[in-house]
Amino acid sequence: MEFNYTYTKNTEISDQGSSTQMSFSPDIQRQPTYFSGELHQHVAFREAMSALHDVVVSDLRFKPKDKTAYKEWAEKNMQLEVQLLAARQQEVGDRIKQLQDELNRLNQNSYRRRESFYQAQRRYFEYLYQKDRDAWFVLDPVITVHPDEVFFECFSEDESTYGRLGVSYEVFQNIGEFSCGTTNIDYSAALYNEFQKIRSYKTTRFEIDPSGFEVQTTQEAAFKEVKIDLPDSWVRGFLQVSSAMSLPATRVDLHPMDIYNICFVLRRYKEKQGPRSLHYYLKPGEPVRVVFDPWGIEVLCPRSPYTGNQEQHIRVWGRRRIHILERLIPIAKKFTLHLLGTGMPSFYVADLGDMSFTLGLSGWTANDWSQSGNFDLMAPRADVDKWTQRLIFDELKKNWVESPDTLAERLNLNRAVIIGALGAFTQAGRAIYDLNKQVYRVRELTRDPLPMERLRFANEREEKATRFLAYNAVRVETVTPNATDAFTLQGTVQDRGKTYQPYLTVDADERIAAAECTCNWHQQNKLYKGPCEHILALRMQYSRQPYI
Repeated sequence: MEFNYTYTKNTEISDQGSSTQMSFSPDIQRQPTYFSGELHQHVAFREAMSALHDVVVSDLRFKPKDKTAYKEWAEKNMQLEVQLLAARQQEVGDRIKQLQDELNRLNQNSYRRRESFYQAQRRYFEYLYQKDRDAWFVLDPVITVHPDEVFFECFSEDESTYGRLGVSYEVFQNIGEFSCGTTNIDYSAALYNEFQKIRSYKTTRFEIDPSGFEVQTTQEAAFKEVKIDLPDSWVRGFLQVSSAMSLPATRVDLHPMDIYNICFVLRRYKEKQGPRSLHYYLKPGEPVRVVFDPWGIEVLCPRSPYTGNQEQHIRVWGRRRIHILERLIPIAKKFTLHLLGTGMPSFYVADLGDMSFTLGLSGWTANDWSQSGNFDLMAPRADVDKWTQRLIFDELKKNWVESPDTLAERLNLNRAVIIGALGAFTQAGRAIYDLNKQVYRVRELTRDPLPMERLRFANEREEKATRFLAYNAVRVETVTPNATDAFTLQGTVQDRGKTYQPYLTVDADERIAAAECTCNWHQQNKLYKGPCEHILALRMQYSRQPYI
């Protein structure tokens, strides 16, 4: 999927010893979005932006060794040995030896002649990696300006880690004019080195350059055209993260020292065999316990008692990615862990005072956000007409950020309708759920509407579920309402001569909180890849004809 960005200039850094000017160049093809202000909390901002950079360059995919050169060498030597063995006559052997000596002499002379070239080439690539790392990978993060904060979003190279940094206006001083909106900024990787130079004794001005939107009549305008061919999986992964953040989760507050202890164990030990998981043992009123596989090491968190009402044991994988949080430990007040369930995604929200950093991890490193997880299928599926959806989105855009409750009160609509409409806009890349403040925010991921025919979340399981409904193969047997406006559904689905018994719990916001099914697909995958077609069919049948 190709995205076209147009910048008036590159990101500029002006360092004068006592002050630093950071000017980001936004995409001028998008609606005017700009901001300027002087940093007031220098060190915290530097560390948070550095952690965001760690997300971008993170790539923990398995990289097998390249044995191509060795195989070529072995093949050439084998051929030479065969030739030597086949040369039965002494003169042939002598001739081969003579030729081999001559070739070695020529190769040595040739290498001496080209040695200066190889050295210059090596120095060039070392310089390129250190000074212009953009030539190695392209980074154009998404930045959004809102009335209460500016936030950055990015994705890792292996598409398994999501990072979001929210910076409130208290982090700045002498704030100038700003315009709300979302844009892509020309953010070179070399800028990371400049962030490391931020000091509390130096005045640092942060600016999303408004001059990028000035109208110029001359034909020699210095625009920079950038075309980035992003895979569909990258965009779809961004949308899946937004859907997963709005799902019900178990919340655990962890002290920064507890995160330090977790990282310390992972630094000190290296597993040579599986399993490679973390066990979170949560018991109401007692400290959180974390157990590391395969060593059985236990870390007790006495500063972090679990405040939930139900005892739980949740197991997560892909734990090495937690090291991204290490730079935030000295400046964090606490970390709030959002666990969606065993083998499901998890979110770490670092409370940095006037800033918040959200680290989103997929179920495990190899199971990236886009390929297997279908968390949008667990999101609210309320049937909201297009006119009502547009009304809700327009009202949200008036304030840019709002909670579902205040929207429902202001529009005099049912909260489930609000949640359903906002869920649809989240899945379309036009809104995002803020885990830190528990609100929805307007965030247009792209300038033009996304091609949902290529990114649409409906898949084969949804098609099968619709087919079950068409053949009247779904029956809702029992509906058990709960005290919290949630309810539990039980029923049967006839599928190719077999009867399956799906079971699911839907919370007050129409989200699937838990689900089970007797089919083989669910027994193997649980909810790691989203619900099976039988669970979806039971939910869709209930939506057609409510039983409460």
